[in-house]
Amino acid sequence: MARKVKSDAPILAVDLGGTKIMVALVSSSGQVIARERTPTPAGQGPVAVIDRLVSTLERLLAEKNMDVAQLHSISMAVAGAIDSIRGLVTLSPNLPGWRDVPLRDMVAARLGIRTFLINDASAAALGEHQFGAGRGVRDVVLLTVGTGIGGGIIIDGRLYPGASGAAGEMGHMTIDINGPKCPCGNTGCLEMLASGTAIAREAIRCAERGQPTSLTKMVSGKLAEITAEKVYAAAREGDSVAIRVINTAATYLGVGLVNLVNIFNPEMIIIGGGVAKMGGLLLEPARQVVRDRAFVLPARVAKIVPAQLDDEAGVLGAAAFAFQQ
Repeated sequence: MARKVKSDAPILAVDLGGTKIMVALVSSSGQVIARERTPTPAGQGPVAVIDRLVSTLERLLAEKNMDVAQLHSISMAVAGAIDSIRGLVTLSPNLPGWRDVPLRDMVAARLGIRTFLINDASAAALGEHQFGAGRGVRDVVLLTVGTGIGGGIIIDGRLYPGASGAAGEMGHMTIDINGPKCPCGNTGCLEMLASGTAIAREAIRCAERGQPTSLTKMVSGKLAEITAEKVYAAAREGDSVAIRVINTAATYLGVGLVNLVNIFNPEMIIIGGGVAKMGGLLLEPARQVVRDRAFVLPARVAKIVPAQLDDEAGVLGAAAFAFQQ
């Protein structure tokens, strides 16, 4: 006999990325009741990550004196190319070794509950559309700019999943055919040119070449410790190398946005993810590229705005995805 559950029972939502696992208990109204965050042991492979994920889910339930029978479902938002219909992580550049991993069914089997799987950026798009910057907007594109770059598409008020549930991999549109090799197998992807990883890599390269920058002192000469956050901090203090690195990434981001504006003609493009916290330093040069390069009419219509939900967009969107099924 199928397990009966109230339609308004809470969902245990997951946002699994290359650096952190966030788990949240989410009500049917979109309220985060409880949350827990833990590092992703990405370098140890899929089994170690799944073990950490399941143990974190079980720990949060134990802390709330709940068991899975009281849940609506589990819903997981995962970075990478996701086949949400078959429940597979087909490829995740930021999760080494993840190819055709049946994550949905593995978690469902271990915890004995209906489980859903969605791309993390598509989930963030759903979250921002229902609870954040995109409320009331019918046509929205969301771009998450963090360790990598992902995206989600809302058309006529609904998430556009594509034929296999894998739509929205905007970080892997080609921006420079002669650009750096991407873990996805392509070259010159937007993710390789405008992500937090790309910003850190370019700043390290500049420092290694001896370009004068406060970043060298900031990391006590340990250049491998330069991160996008440190580049942003240096730029805010007027460091010319840091400013130039961010401006270059913003220009590449703008080229990607031009493609989105011309293809989708959205009412709004929402920029989320950790790198988006750079605010105008990143977004204003990107907006200028759109004004300079995109078709005039769609560029005039599209509002390019920062996300509102911060780290909770993924779990809220994952919950919304499960409630919609």
